[in-house]
Amino acid sequence: MDSFESDSGLRRVVVTGMGAITSLGRDVDTTWKALLEGRSGIRQIRQFPSDDFPVRIGSEVDLDGIELEGTEDLAPLMSRSVQFGIWALEQAWQDACLKDEAIDPWRSGVCIGAASFPILEGDLARPEYILHADHYHVEHYLELCRQMPELLAQRDIGTVATLLSMRHPLYGISTTVQTACASATQAIGEAYHMIRHGEADLLVSGGTDSMMSALPVIGFSLLGVTSFFQGDPTKACRPFDRKRDGLVVGEGAGIVILEELEHARRRGARIHAEVIGYGSSCDGYRFTDSHPEGYGPISCMRAALEDAGIAPEAVDYINAHGTATVQNDRTETTTIKRVFGDHAYRVPISSTKSQLGHLICAAGGIELIVTVLAMNQGIIPPTINLEHPDPACDLDYVPNRPRPARIRIAISNSFGFGGQNGTVVVRRWEE
Repeated sequence: MDSFESDSGLRRVVVTGMGAITSLGRDVDTTWKALLEGRSGIRQIRQFPSDDFPVRIGSEVDLDGIELEGTEDLAPLMSRSVQFGIWALEQAWQDACLKDEAIDPWRSGVCIGAASFPILEGDLARPEYILHADHYHVEHYLELCRQMPELLAQRDIGTVATLLSMRHPLYGISTTVQTACASATQAIGEAYHMIRHGEADLLVSGGTDSMMSALPVIGFSLLGVTSFFQGDPTKACRPFDRKRDGLVVGEGAGIVILEELEHARRRGARIHAEVIGYGSSCDGYRFTDSHPEGYGPISCMRAALEDAGIAPEAVDYINAHGTATVQNDRTETTTIKRVFGDHAYRVPISSTKSQLGHLICAAGGIELIVTVLAMNQGIIPPTINLEHPDPACDLDYVPNRPRPARIRIAISNSFGFGGQNGTVVVRRWEE
């Protein structure tokens, strides 16, 4: 098998396709334009009655008018998360100018971040099932499952990867990563390693998820990590701001096509960026946040930089995890200082979640796409709603307005619930 070998003897991995669907747009370009305009996709929840909920806002995707050809027979399996994943995949496939007949299906596959919730959509429209445990009828749920077994498949965590492989001949590696907020970033990192070590030539990666149903919304609020902001919903998510009070859940998908460099060159692919490093870790501390000293994220970022073979000073931009929870933002600030030293005060940092909310398993996919666009177009999208500086978060978070910047190397961080961490390093493509 022909391959390009880097100085380390390992193959190089590039990004050749990108697709997205978010609350700010149904494609990459629309979402990117809205981010640069400083717009927010956070609104009053419309997917289910939320008037009795302590949290009534989210970052919802408008699916009206979207038709996915060839999915008619799969309708029972088409959860919102699956629909987002397929929609974004088709964009990425087209962006990469891929032809089904031109790839080796057994050297192509899927490594995706995805999740599911074992509860039916009909039940999720009935908040009393969630708000009052004594009203939740387990027998009713089980009876529905017996009558409609395909609903269980809809909730199978591997369904997304299976359906993506049915859209295009992706018959090789099939991996689903579920590490909460780090899912997409770890999926991209693992896909990078698989291609780098010769296990595949092309992998569809990224993430897809939907938090816009009653169970996750009330669950996250009970954990005490969501914003209870009662004013303008677009002002609710305020990463690194002194008055921040929690994250805002959302939904969407960010899908990337990763290829081995020579595989991409042989077919004349346009290359968006090169993936040059990846690190992962687990805090083993607490479910809802990292250790205050940030040992896990520190290890993760250092591993990614070492994998890339670069010094911290080589990084020109950081796309932060930046959830807007009190503890996360302080911890992430601390970890960046520990890893980057004095350079921490010079490198620009921004949080995409300030505008899109937290897409959980899809977050890292969208944020890597944003990182690549910022690098290639020379402009950093802002962290909006940063009006009241927090002395504990004293780095350059690109507040409220986009900023021109020359970016050669950037990193994207994801630090998930349960202490799962992932960092991906990308470099602007230069022949």
